[in-house]
Amino acid sequence: MSAASPDTDLFGRLDDKAKGRAFAILFAVLLSSAAGNTALQTVLPAIGRQVGVPDVLISSIFSLSALLWGVMSPVWARMSDKRGRKPMVILGMAGFAVSMLGFGFFILMGLKGLMAPLAVFAGAALSRGIFGLVGSASNPAAQAYVADRTAPADRTNALATMASASGLGTILGPAVAPFLVFPLLTLSGPMFSFALIAGVVLVLVLRGLPERPEEIPDRAGGALGSKGTAAPRARVRWNDRRILPFVLYGFLLASAQTVNQQTLGFMVIDKLNITPAKAAAFAGVAMMAGAVASLLAQWGLIRMLRLAPRQLLWLGAGCAALGNLIVAFSPDYHTLVVGFALCSLGYGFARPGFTAGASLSVGHEEQGAVAGAISAINGASVIIAPVLGVALYKWAHPSPYLMNVALLAGLVAYALIDPVMRRVGDASAPREARDEAQVVDASSIDATGPH
Repeated sequence: MSAASPDTDLFGRLDDKAKGRAFAILFAVLLSSAAGNTALQTVLPAIGRQVGVPDVLISSIFSLSALLWGVMSPVWARMSDKRGRKPMVILGMAGFAVSMLGFGFFILMGLKGLMAPLAVFAGAALSRGIFGLVGSASNPAAQAYVADRTAPADRTNALATMASASGLGTILGPAVAPFLVFPLLTLSGPMFSFALIAGVVLVLVLRGLPERPEEIPDRAGGALGSKGTAAPRARVRWNDRRILPFVLYGFLLASAQTVNQQTLGFMVIDKLNITPAKAAAFAGVAMMAGAVASLLAQWGLIRMLRLAPRQLLWLGAGCAALGNLIVAFSPDYHTLVVGFALCSLGYGFARPGFTAGASLSVGHEEQGAVAGAISAINGASVIIAPVLGVALYKWAHPSPYLMNVALLAGLVAYALIDPVMRRVGDASAPREARDEAQVVDASSIDATGPH
């Protein structure tokens, strides 16, 4: 039998210290990506108006990236089943760094007047496309890594903690973005800075994320069975009845959240009637307030109230609906911030709800495929929602938020009525017990069997 590494026992399981370090590194991966993307969202409206790119066009700059993200996330998830989670996390962070470098270059050329606005838009969209094509590898791999190494009873909290990386990133991104607007680089400074940060995190993953070769299935895509033979690895499609309600719920919820995020900068500019450059700081404050509310849900309330996925689904959509109603009729900037924070509180409840719900609805061998399907939601929700939201906002300011109210109210009803979402978690313990028995049996093969 092969000797266990210092980080693992004889069955290939991480000890508590190694697990904590691994989860912290994955948290840094998700945090840096979220902070970079949120910093970009904070300054993008100001960049668009300063370079001369129309509002609707600047809001669609993520569409190609989102389309590629939605298509590629399941592909990278299946690849992580075959090649391991760590290589996909490395690939995703490298893609994020390259994307930020390219985006910063084209924005800098536009701000300096060295490139026409349409060319700036095309170059920035293609740079974001790299993020969707390659950067999408890290999220499903990170989620599957955590799901692989947590028991069902702990999975909602573990995935909520990972989801909170996005919330914390939404605080740090807008908070640090103004300090990254350097004299020479101006509004392109945050992109170059986060490309550098991504490089540092990439080194942490390379050197510190543990993953034993025995934890990776064979090249045929099978998991080792009790006799040392390869058993077929299950594939889960998005229309699998076990996870379909969570996929539909997640897509609609993420679309509503995207509308809130993409229209916020424009609403702040118009509400305060100030220059785009000055409005970026106020938009950052609003995003930070929303991120604090999201963290309050994911770091505090979910644990304190011991909320199960089925409760998070209707509670989250309900809070977000109320927040959108406040945003729609906010008379001033301060009311807008309160409404946006309540929206974010709801999204902070709901995202761990559908993520953990989908994970608990399938077995151990299907976690990678489910992570890919859930991660694809984030990309698919950004294909149409930004353009639709900004177009509705230009037509009538309250209209995108009233659309969200109707959509989220429907999700509350869906979460309360759908039988799959109402029963989520009920049968997960027996299923996981069988899966864990298979994992231990596969890890106990002696030297005569394959490793």
